[in-house]
Amino acid sequence: MIRPPPFPVLILGLSALTLALFAASLLTGPSDIRPWRGLTALFVDDGAISLVMREIRLPRAILGVAIGASLGLSGAVLQGWLRNPLADAGVLGIGSSAALGAVVAIASGLASAFPPALPLAALLGAMAAVVIVLILGGRDGNRDTLILAGVAVSSITAALTSLALNLSANPFATLEIVFWMLGSLVDRSLAHVALALPFMVLGWVLIGLTGRSLDALTLGAETAASLGVRLDRVRLCIVLGTAAAVGAATAVAGVIGFVGLVSPHLLRPLVGGRPSRLLPASALGGAAMLAAADLAARLIAPDRDLKLGVVTAMIGAPFFLWLVFHERGRAP
Repeated sequence: MIRPPPFPVLILGLSALTLALFAASLLTGPSDIRPWRGLTALFVDDGAISLVMREIRLPRAILGVAIGASLGLSGAVLQGWLRNPLADAGVLGIGSSAALGAVVAIASGLASAFPPALPLAALLGAMAAVVIVLILGGRDGNRDTLILAGVAVSSITAALTSLALNLSANPFATLEIVFWMLGSLVDRSLAHVALALPFMVLGWVLIGLTGRSLDALTLGAETAASLGVRLDRVRLCIVLGTAAAVGAATAVAGVIGFVGLVSPHLLRPLVGGRPSRLLPASALGGAAMLAAADLAARLIAPDRDLKLGVVTAMIGAPFFLWLVFHERGRAP
C-alpha cells in the first residue's frame, strides 16, 4: 500500500500541476503562436497576438481553473456535510436551477438582445434555488430534509427546462439551448470572468469557513454541537457558498458534470479523510481536472467544437464504473 504524501507536499504538488495546466491552456490554440512570444504578449502590446492571448486564451484559462475549483470544492463540502460520497451541487438543485434560468433567457430571446442576460439569468436561477431549498428545509431543517427539498427543486426545474425545449418555436434557440447545456468555455471573454469570479471567490470563502466544523461533524452532530459548532451557521455557509460558486460556474460555462464527484473521491485517501484538508485539495484537484479536460477538448478534435461537459462525462462515467466494481470487491 502506497503511503500518502504529507499534506503540504500534496498541496504543493497539486498547485504545481494546476499552474502547469493553466500555462498549457494559455499556449494551446489554433493560432500558431510561439510560447515565449505568446506569454510576452500578455504584458506587452504585440498587435493581433496580444488580442488572441488577452481576449481569447486568458479568459478561457482563468475560467477553466476557477470553475474546476468551484466544482471540486462544492463536491467535497457537500459530501462531508451530507455524509454521502455521491453528493454534489445537483443534490441541492443548484445546477439545474441555474440551467433553467439560462434556458429561459435563450428561449425568450433576451440573451440575443442583451448577451449578459444569459449568465445573469443563470445566477438568479441558482440563487432562487437556494431560497426555495432553505424555505422548504425550515430554519432547523436537518440534512435529510434539505436533500428532499433539493431533489424536489431539481425535479421541477428539470421538468420546466424540458418544457421550454418542447415549446420553443425557434429551432436556432433550441439548438443553442442544447449546446449550452453540454458545457463549454469557447468564446468566453474577460467580461464573463469579471461577472463570475467575484461570486466564485465569495463561495470559496464561505465554504472555507466550514472546514473545522466539518471535522467536528465527523464525530456526530450532537458531539459537534457540544464542542461549540453552530450547525445552523454551518448549513447556511455551505448552502450559500455552494450556490454562489456553482451558480456562477454554471452561468458562464453551462452544465459540467462529474468534476465535483470525481475530485473528492480521488483525493480523499490522500488526506486521511479529514474534511478540512479535503476542501483545498479537492479544489486544486478539480481545477487541474477541468483544465486538463478543456485541453483535451481542444486537442482531440481541434476542428470541431467538442463540448467540455462531454469530455468530463467521458472521464467521470468510467471512473464511477470502476468505483462500483472496486466497492463490490471490498464488500463482505
